[in-house]
Amino acid sequence: MNILTARHLKLNHFAAAIGLAITLGPVLASAQDAAAKGLATAQEVKRRDTGYKDFATTARMILSNAQGQSSTKELEVKTLEVPGQGEKSLLVFNAPADTKDTVLLSYSYKSRADDQWLYLPAMKRTKRIASGNKSGSFVGSEFSYEDISPQQVEKYTYKYLKEESQGGQACHVIERYPVDKKSSGYTRQILWIDKAEYRPLKAENYDRKDSLLKTLTFSNYKKYAGKFWRPLSMAMVNHQTGKKTTITYAEYKFGTGLNESQFDQGRIGSAP
Repeated sequence: MNILTARHLKLNHFAAAIGLAITLGPVLASAQDAAAKGLATAQEVKRRDTGYKDFATTARMILSNAQGQSSTKELEVKTLEVPGQGEKSLLVFNAPADTKDTVLLSYSYKSRADDQWLYLPAMKRTKRIASGNKSGSFVGSEFSYEDISPQQVEKYTYKYLKEESQGGQACHVIERYPVDKKSSGYTRQILWIDKAEYRPLKAENYDRKDSLLKTLTFSNYKKYAGKFWRPLSMAMVNHQTGKKTTITYAEYKFGTGLNESQFDQGRIGSAP
């Protein structure tokens, strides 16, 4: 190869690189914009729900199988906001008899894996939910331990997809991906967030094979303390089994004076 030919090849390679950069530049910029806008949407959802301090409510969980048969569980829900850290939540079952006094305690963190403990009264012991088991069914429902734990923005990366109507309401549609892929049962989730109040209305959850696994819908929102929205109904449908779990909530009570001692892991066997 002579010098002129070598120079010609180098020029061709340089031109090709410049052409590729020009071609990919807008694509990369667009992807960065979508990621930034998706994150900003999620942050706004969280910002509007920050500062509630604590709340308590009661709920009814209805489990339905593909044949239409159903069973009902009743529980109490308490959540405490921990500024700068995350949230702590306590679920205590009151009925039926085979579930009564079962307790789930969750510590949700911004910067590390969540902690969860399940108290089983029949065995009179508390077991820690390992991070690899958080995709498992919670008390036989279509909600997993992962679904039940309070959600933190920092646990995901994001992508803004589009604007679309959901249930007659204009929505931001974003996609999120778990940072810790090993502990999540989902490869991705698509969320519909209403543009007016930044409330989640719908979430599609895709399994580790990237197939649609479950869809969660939120409805009957009510505003509390003049600021904080809460759904009075949540329905999780499993598309692969035909099962469904619906949770309906009673009135929420905010600012009840809950404190961290009530969410102590050592006390959950006798949780109030």
